[in-house]
Amino acid sequence: MVSVPGVSWVLTAPSVRTPGSGGPCVERRYDSLVTPEPGRAIAQGVLGPAHRRLSIGIVSTVVFIAFESMAVATAMPTAVPELDGLELYAFAFSSFFTTSLFAMVVSGELCDRRGPRLPLVLGTASFTVGLLLAGSAQSMLPFLAGRATQGLGGGLVIVALYVVVGRAYPEAMRPKIFAAMSAAWVVPSIVGPLVAGVLTDELSWRWVFLGIAPLVLVPVLLALPSARAVDGPPPGGAAPRAGRKRYALATAVGMGLLQYAGSRADLIALGVAAVALVLLAFSVPKLLPPGTIVLRRGLPTVVAMRGILAGAFFGTEAFLPLLLVSERGLSSTLAGLSLTGGALGWASGSWYQGRTKTVAPRYLLVRVGCLLVGGAICAVSLALIPSVPVAVVMLAWTVGAFGMGMSMASVSVLLFQLSPVGEHGANSAALQVSDALFSATFVGLAGTIFGSGHGETAAPTGVADWIYLVILAVMVGLALVGAWAAGRVRVTTA
Repeated sequence: MVSVPGVSWVLTAPSVRTPGSGGPCVERRYDSLVTPEPGRAIAQGVLGPAHRRLSIGIVSTVVFIAFESMAVATAMPTAVPELDGLELYAFAFSSFFTTSLFAMVVSGELCDRRGPRLPLVLGTASFTVGLLLAGSAQSMLPFLAGRATQGLGGGLVIVALYVVVGRAYPEAMRPKIFAAMSAAWVVPSIVGPLVAGVLTDELSWRWVFLGIAPLVLVPVLLALPSARAVDGPPPGGAAPRAGRKRYALATAVGMGLLQYAGSRADLIALGVAAVALVLLAFSVPKLLPPGTIVLRRGLPTVVAMRGILAGAFFGTEAFLPLLLVSERGLSSTLAGLSLTGGALGWASGSWYQGRTKTVAPRYLLVRVGCLLVGGAICAVSLALIPSVPVAVVMLAWTVGAFGMGMSMASVSVLLFQLSPVGEHGANSAALQVSDALFSATFVGLAGTIFGSGHGETAAPTGVADWIYLVILAVMVGLALVGAWAAGRVRVTTA
């Protein structure tokens, strides 16, 4: 064996030859960044000499993406009115989502055909340009263009990072790097809104975008040398699934139209929604592994589990602060502590599944995670009982987030266990698409339920309580479906 950083070169049997050659074929394997002593590197961990630079680059990239997400959500209520675009407020978020959904699929195909380095470079450039466009926009349309450009960059980068993890880290180290990626959200969740609030109030909301732009380049530059080492298509792997970009575009357009229909209340909205549903029914199954919709055992259920977990958790979390403010009278700052607790719980759960001493099978970690999420959603309903301390609800949500961290990281680990290296890009993209689709669908469903009960006037207290209970019941049901389906991530052998 001859080793270079990030790549193992193994001479295969002489009977296996490169087309047109007379000698043995050279097979390229992306087992880890450490060879010739992988066991020693695993013992040293993700911050050992062989992986330190790449790990820091990956985690730092996630930190800046997370900080941008938290900071932008804080600055948006000030930015959009200043740009006279209040009626387009929702599109400041959905424009990011729709383009990122398309970019995830493009990134997956690029990674499987050419390697993760190109989408990583293109994504970073697009994300940075989008920040500059949004930060310098003088009206709403250029601002939306900036957000859409950011979405393209974010979708390209996140899938490329997953592929780098799959190629650069041995299987035993992947739980730890996924735990580190989850932990990268903790500090931004705590300080992001505070820093963005100070910048917005004391200087301008524009600095939330312009200030992050140059910083995004640093962590990616750290990761690029290692990404180059695992770049290129994997010889001998399965042929990448091509031609999915048009389906991704149809899905993105469908979700955008559905968002637009939800912002109206007339016959036009019904027509737009019908077109959107047709597009989604035609395109979504093409973006996911065959059998995902029916929870076929193995990889299809793994991909579906990512969406089921995301839909249940984020469908609840989107309304948790509102419930605490409107029904319990908390300030926005205190209600926001529930989200901070959720970030801490998520990171703790992800750390737990990555411990060497955690020996429970992955399917069981996913199942327990779903049950913890379902229990936490049930506990949120206790906020509607005035005699129950709010601290109980916040603590329960932290426990539910622990379940999310444990199960979501386990789903990511399972994805690479069940994916040929030649399909890492396509399946990583499918995982992200599942997450985005279920999140948007169930957050949107919760919003529809909430809007139908409130209308233009405030609902009576009893009616408002029932609206929240209906929303929570839907999310609990989804979490329980996930707990049942978790057993289907196991592949049985004859």
